[in-house]
Amino acid sequence: MTPERIARLRQVLDLRQPDLCVVTDFVNKQRNLSAIVRNCDAVGIQYLHAVIGEEDYTAFRGTAMGSHDWVSIRHYRQPADAFAVLRRAGCQLVAAHLDARAVDFRSVDYTRPTAIVFGAERRGVGPATLEEADHCVTIPMMGMVESYNVSVAAGIILAEAQRQRQLAGCYARPRLDAAAYDRLFFEWGHPQVRDFCRQRGLAYPPLNAEGEIENPSGWYARVKEGVAPREDQ
Repeated sequence: MTPERIARLRQVLDLRQPDLCVVTDFVNKQRNLSAIVRNCDAVGIQYLHAVIGEEDYTAFRGTAMGSHDWVSIRHYRQPADAFAVLRRAGCQLVAAHLDARAVDFRSVDYTRPTAIVFGAERRGVGPATLEEADHCVTIPMMGMVESYNVSVAAGIILAEAQRQRQLAGCYARPRLDAAAYDRLFFEWGHPQVRDFCRQRGLAYPPLNAEGEIENPSGWYARVKEGVAPREDQ
């Protein structure tokens, strides 16, 4: 990698917000999902938790591979499975949904560990999600239409989360833990080797100070001999 490429990857990783994420609650239109992924990347979100059926997820991956290079997508069959993970991480759940308890989206503190939940355009988030949510938020509307497209709504709310976090200094220092930072740096910088290792269950080879694989020929020889470290070792 060139020094400029290394600097760019590290610049982006330094701004990632591991305690801010998005959950999509059966948002199955591929263009909306892809746009939400791009919104996540734009504000420094690394993890999107997609509650979606297997068929829809397969189609989504086929149309969003460029975005997948930068945002990690975790797939769930039911919202409760995603929420259990996020609760263990200490996240508040903020549902973008208009109901009697909904408040202006700008009134929520997004500097806290937060998962923002978006539902499909027609039905919004599901009943189980509403029961679990700590807050429901809405975007004030001044016209005849009742709601924004879900990906547009995601962009508006995430921009507010970014604004609050910038004011609070959340982007002023790297916040990913060292293991996640190093893993993502490898995956972004060496996507072909990443895929090679994933297909074979291999641990990623070490990198040198220049961001290149240390002794690549020696590592590949160990792979052919079957003695290269495996991911589960």
